[in-house]
Amino acid sequence: MVSSTASARHASLIRLSRNLLWLARHSGRHSRDYGRWPNFNSPGLKVVCPATAYDAKGLIKSAIRDNNPVVFFEHKFLYRRIKEEIPGDDYTVPLGKARVAREGRDISIITYAAMVHIALEAAEILAREGIELEILDLRTLLPLDEEAIATTVRRTNRVIILHEDTKTGGIAGEISAIINERSFDDLDGPIIRITARDTPVPFSPPLEEYFLPKVEDIVREARRLKAY
Repeated sequence: MVSSTASARHASLIRLSRNLLWLARHSGRHSRDYGRWPNFNSPGLKVVCPATAYDAKGLIKSAIRDNNPVVFFEHKFLYRRIKEEIPGDDYTVPLGKARVAREGRDISIITYAAMVHIALEAAEILAREGIELEILDLRTLLPLDEEAIATTVRRTNRVIILHEDTKTGGIAGEISAIINERSFDDLDGPIIRITARDTPVPFSPPLEEYFLPKVEDIVREARRLKAY
């Protein structure tokens, strides 16, 4: 299904538009984080993972109006937890454009969906120690906003990539490669990946807490990277 719909618009001799939108819920809790699903070998497909109510409304409008098939992931952890007033007018948020959720000078956290809020919590703790995190919310995983990634690396020179997916095969590896190719000379330290563990998702709440990235993981790795 993914393979055929992603390529249909470009494989036809006639002009074909695919206004196709998949709505899906994802979470690293009790199930895999599907932020990398279907995978990044599906040119023509777009993958959206909003972190805020404002972005969810604006991005889904853009997804509906896009001529390419779009997978729109709603993170279950954000339901009833993240609330904000949003405009009633017909605004859109462009696909493929990241946003800076928090400005900082010391370390860039590149992340998406629920992990944006975990990163913001860690940023408040580290700010009391004089470590200022810049948090880049990717919003869209396919396509990635490579210019925004390069800009934040250039600003802070240190990078942590954060996601709920497991480390092996996760999007952090792709982002690391982009940084290596475009911004290697801007780095003052190694790229750090904070991810879920390379194990099956546990059902036990204590094991689940151990499995997923946490605020204290970000605080620990940020301190280590700042001192590098």
